[in-house]
Amino acid sequence: MNKRENKAESRRHFKLSHQNVCITQINFQKESYVGFVEMQLVSQRDELKKIKVNAKQLRIYRVSILYADNLIKDCLFTYSDPTLDIIQTDTKRNLDVFSSTHLTVAQSVDPDRGNGELIIEVPDDIPEIVTAVKERTVIRLHIEFSVERPQGGVQFVVPQGDGSLAERGAHMFTYRYENSNRLWFPCVDSYSEVCTWRMDFTVDLNMVAVSCGDLVETVYTADNKKKTYHYNLSTPTCAPNIALAVGPFEIMVDPYMHEVTHFCLPHLLPLLRDTCVFLHEVFEFYEELLSSRYPYSCYKQVFVDEAYENSQSYATMTIFSTNLLHSRHIIDQTYLSRRILSHAIAEQFFGCFITMQSWADSWLTRGISLFVSAQYYKKAFGNNEYRFDLQKHLQDIIKYEEKYRGVVLDPSQLPTNETNAFYFAIKHLHTISPLYDKAHKKKSYLVIRMLENYLGRELLLQVFNKLLSLAINAGPQKFSANVWFNFMISTNSFVWAISTVTGKNIDTFLNQWVYEGGHAKFHSSFVFNRKRNAIEFEIKQMDTQATGIKRYVGPLLVTVQELDGTFKYTVQIEDNNVKHDLTCHSKSRRNKKKKIPLCTGEEVDMDLSGMDQDSPVLWLRIDPEMQLLREVVLEQPDYQWQYQLRYERDVMAQIDALRILDKYSNPHTRNALTDIINNEQCFYRVRCAATLCLRKVANNMASTWTGPPAMLTIFRKIFGSHSCPHIIKLNNFSKFQHYFLQKAMTLSMAGLRNILGICPQEVLKFLKDLLKYNDNSKNKFSDNYYRASLIDAISETVTPIVTAVIDPTGKQITPDALSAETKWILEEITRYLNLEKLLPCYKYTVSVSCLRAIRHLQRMGHLPSNSMFFREYAVSGLFIDVRKAALKALIDITKAEMRKDDLDFLLDLVENESISDIRLFILKQLVKNPPFERNQPNILNTENLVNRLWRLMNTQLSYNSRLRCAVVDLYYTLYGRGRPSCLPKPEFSVVLNLKEKKVSTSLVSDDDIVMTQEPQKETLKKDIEMEDTVMKEPDDSFNDISMSTTTTANNTQRTFDEIMNDTSLIHDNHERSSEIIDESILSPKDDEEDVPEEQKEEQPIVERNDVVLDEEEPKAPEEMDVSSEEPIVQQVQPQLSPPQQPVVAPKVVTTLSLTNITSLATTGQESKDKDKSKKDKEDGSGGHTSKPHKDKKKKKKKHKHKEHKEKHKHKHKDKDKDKDKDRDRHHSHERTGSSGGSNNASPVKHI
Repeated sequence: MNKRENKAESRRHFKLSHQNVCITQINFQKESYVGFVEMQLVSQRDELKKIKVNAKQLRIYRVSILYADNLIKDCLFTYSDPTLDIIQTDTKRNLDVFSSTHLTVAQSVDPDRGNGELIIEVPDDIPEIVTAVKERTVIRLHIEFSVERPQGGVQFVVPQGDGSLAERGAHMFTYRYENSNRLWFPCVDSYSEVCTWRMDFTVDLNMVAVSCGDLVETVYTADNKKKTYHYNLSTPTCAPNIALAVGPFEIMVDPYMHEVTHFCLPHLLPLLRDTCVFLHEVFEFYEELLSSRYPYSCYKQVFVDEAYENSQSYATMTIFSTNLLHSRHIIDQTYLSRRILSHAIAEQFFGCFITMQSWADSWLTRGISLFVSAQYYKKAFGNNEYRFDLQKHLQDIIKYEEKYRGVVLDPSQLPTNETNAFYFAIKHLHTISPLYDKAHKKKSYLVIRMLENYLGRELLLQVFNKLLSLAINAGPQKFSANVWFNFMISTNSFVWAISTVTGKNIDTFLNQWVYEGGHAKFHSSFVFNRKRNAIEFEIKQMDTQATGIKRYVGPLLVTVQELDGTFKYTVQIEDNNVKHDLTCHSKSRRNKKKKIPLCTGEEVDMDLSGMDQDSPVLWLRIDPEMQLLREVVLEQPDYQWQYQLRYERDVMAQIDALRILDKYSNPHTRNALTDIINNEQCFYRVRCAATLCLRKVANNMASTWTGPPAMLTIFRKIFGSHSCPHIIKLNNFSKFQHYFLQKAMTLSMAGLRNILGICPQEVLKFLKDLLKYNDNSKNKFSDNYYRASLIDAISETVTPIVTAVIDPTGKQITPDALSAETKWILEEITRYLNLEKLLPCYKYTVSVSCLRAIRHLQRMGHLPSNSMFFREYAVSGLFIDVRKAALKALIDITKAEMRKDDLDFLLDLVENESISDIRLFILKQLVKNPPFERNQPNILNTENLVNRLWRLMNTQLSYNSRLRCAVVDLYYTLYGRGRPSCLPKPEFSVVLNLKEKKVSTSLVSDDDIVMTQEPQKETLKKDIEMEDTVMKEPDDSFNDISMSTTTTANNTQRTFDEIMNDTSLIHDNHERSSEIIDESILSPKDDEEDVPEEQKEEQPIVERNDVVLDEEEPKAPEEMDVSSEEPIVQQVQPQLSPPQQPVVAPKVVTTLSLTNITSLATTGQESKDKDKSKKDKEDGSGGHTSKPHKDKKKKKKKHKHKEHKEKHKHKHKDKDKDKDKDRDRHHSHERTGSSGGSNNASPVKHI
């Protein structure tokens, strides 16, 4: 089997051999920099007329080709970015059309298809250049550019305050969502185009520039005010794996590996030292596991604030979030940080050194890197932790696929009808949902692990070694497309490597789990036949037509724990209903005591009094090694689940038993759960899960429960003082198992309820004592997470039956009206929240719990639902975890109280927030907890909301595809794939077809209105033809019904702001037509300037054979001013101090009390009423329009037709004048040599 050829090679007419990047004049105040790139490329054809390069939001000054003795020839170039506006007309307003158009637009600038935003014409009048093309020699392409106030790809962090930029910790760094490095420098933004690199960065004297490759030298300027860092990357690397970070970083060379260097912001060096102390062990483990040395000569870790993600890996460097740093006194964060840091190093092998060839092959780099890092996680934290994590990933995949649809790892083989099953396009990485992307990563890892079981661990590791060896050997060789192809991995090349190393064929495996989505679901039961001494086993696949579930055919492993040991059976699944007889190896015992051997080889004593005396079967498991992606529904008696929980040594089996046992609330289950919690040999996560299960069982047995509340005796036995058990010991978290159990038990006990449905007084008093006697003075570990769990626990005790927000008299409640218990809880929460402002803990964990507790009190009816309180904690300048907790509470209030101003506040943050993580968090939480059910009548379900979300995903998020797709998720959650129900209803119109001599009636809505008008530009014709092709796809919404030019009465119901915006746009466009623009920036701000006047007034065409009766004047598009608006970027105060000592406090409420919290609702309501009345006044004054002829809509139709004809006469005269002006402006652009963007993607040539 041969390796697959490079797909992009046949579409891209050149190959890169080397690229230089030079960036200077980095200005933090203006958030800008200037630079140039030089691409050394080799033509792959005898004629190279055009070179297509990726570039977004860049101001291009000059494009030239260097030839002979550094002679320069300027080149004509064209810029076209169709992603700025996905659907340029509102003829279709549903997700199916948006999805297909989004895919077409993304592919039109996809470098793997040989496309790009910047199209450069190669001069054919220079013999040296023509010869270089024919002889396949190097062509040097030079591009000068600058970036100012970027909206994506580059993050400038400039804290407010006194002192210099370095003293304030100002820094900048680049980030990407997959291949989006085109946002900060021109490149071929493809994973399949690798080359060598040289990078030069000039920065201020007190700044440090960190980039990929080896630092060759640092050169100071003559005035000793600036310095230039020179980096060289000799290993062929693709453009998406190049990064830059500039800031006043403190530097630490790893004491165990001098090739590793760590960078962090000022004052965080002690935390950096504690966080990265284990890193050398990871390198040693990976090199031994893969039998290959680390592929690069160095490795750099940079910790920055306001990071795009917790971790982003690039060649020889990784950019991390500062929030991952922790001291050695923090327990909980250590698990997460070590997992992320170790995975980043694994991505250096598979992801950076060996990259995916295309999006369809991304499952390999993602899955292999996660698999390799999981091996270290298993070594560092144990096999039980590894298997627990594995099962959690599987449950997440099952949950996603059953809610949405099966995740397809390699969509290249899917037919079109299958790819259209989603509400987004899955064949391109910039069109997929962030939720799908997250599930794709997890499933990739699970499938690679399935390959481990399929091939064997040693053979799979040999395959990885084979891939690394080929790439390492290709590194030192000179430029060659056939050799450098080894730096990329594809599904076919992976199959070739497996076939070469193992001789096995995995085509069946790929067809089942890679090229198709979904998972198997088994319903099984069994009965023991005493006469035949066999188990009659039945397994069904009943849900094969359900969402995300597929039919499985193949072998299935079943294990049976009998009295004489564990026995394995392989069952062949060939049909949806399969029955098998499993012969038992044991016979039933009666009054015979004998130790029972387990699968681990140990023998244990069991109390067999509770089991069936005629059956030797203790329990049964299906697919215990998780060799399949499956969901198992197994029916067996409760005593068998209890035996499985007590004596099975596999944590996955114990967790499965805990999920079932809460349905069997009886004394036997209670005893089994109690024994697990008491068992010191049991895995701590199983013990923690058992506490939650025991809480459910105890609540179900509230009427028959005897003795003290559940877990209270156990807690006092383990953590109570010997002399006084009700007083807890001094905190000692040296035994991590007890630490996590202590937190879990307090939270579980808080959820206990008596027969009246309220928390028992004994439990409440116990939690009071925990808070009162909590002492961490002798503990070497921090108790911030434990104190946060205590806050969560006391809030969990609150039930909604004690008081109400408004008493029967209708008066607002006061602190005195609260019950004694609730008042004490509120006082404790207030005290801890105020204490956090004086003595903040690590990552403000206690403040986060306090905010959650206050929202819980509001939800239970003890406090008024006040959104203004949470808004104060959601503004920029506070720690990100505090903001997320406040935003989550705001989203909950928005849904419960149906407050439009809160929803507007959240969407304002999505539009204007500078931290991308906050924007994505809001969208994900709105998807998880939507403000209203899909298409249900609701005060929040308005046409304005539909238009706002549509504008967001259509035009306003063109520089952040992840956020754009997240808005698509929210739109789908609220409105589905069809037409939103809140939009105006369609009306009837009459259409006369002269060609077929037919008269027909059809439904038409505002969104379907089109104008009959001849286009003036050829590009507009192409766009309309493409849109018409897309519109022919079947759809269930009203948008597919025939169109007419009949306007509806709802066209006049427009806001004053929209009318003024449209009017000002028309006025500005007439003024701009006579101006000469010297430079144009490739950003939405300047897109409106490059659109000729005639194109702005043109509308899509209806067929010429159709004559529409009763034509009215069309309505101006409501969204025509979106592309000309510049998003507002707010400055955010980052957290630069050590995480355990943050200094930023809420801006409004400095000290809280009961009166503060209960009275804030009244103040917030008054302010809301004032805003509402003010807004009503403004809306009342905006009921008219200033557009020409709009005030004559109420006249008779004959007058309207007459005025309509006169208006069009004036328009055609104006257009003739504007054509000359636009022609002059076009020639002016050619003289300037700078590029410009256009909403309709019409090319503009420059020299």
